[in-house]
Amino acid sequence: MASDTPRYDLPTLDDASRPFWDAANEGRLLAKRCRTCGEVHFYPRPFCPVCWSADVEWFEVSGRATLYTYSVVYQNDLPPFAARVPYVAAIVDLEEGPRMMSNVVDCPLEQLEVGMALQVTFHRATDELAFPVFSPAG
Repeated sequence: MASDTPRYDLPTLDDASRPFWDAANEGRLLAKRCRTCGEVHFYPRPFCPVCWSADVEWFEVSGRATLYTYSVVYQNDLPPFAARVPYVAAIVDLEEGPRMMSNVVDCPLEQLEVGMALQVTFHRATDELAFPVFSPAG
């Protein structure tokens, strides 16, 4: 039975983002790299934010990251977030260079530390959609 409650945690899939979400659903994290200047960027977009070239390609990143900053969210009234509090909203530095907004999971709050090593894992939101999230490496 489908719920009439809106989901504020689900992205709108389109042709430009579908490769990213398809890979995440398979447990792989993708970013884009510019074939002109070589810069890696995230969030994926159809052009390079450094040199503006449209010659960009998808590639699989290692999934290794470092915690750049975070905030522990204790209150969020939007469904389904209220059932998840507290949760960790984070910005991580991917090993390949770009920063990515995500969540840190499977880590006691008192063990969170800027600079800690993280590894991507995937949170299954629906049967067809998984989100990249990060947990402590090792």
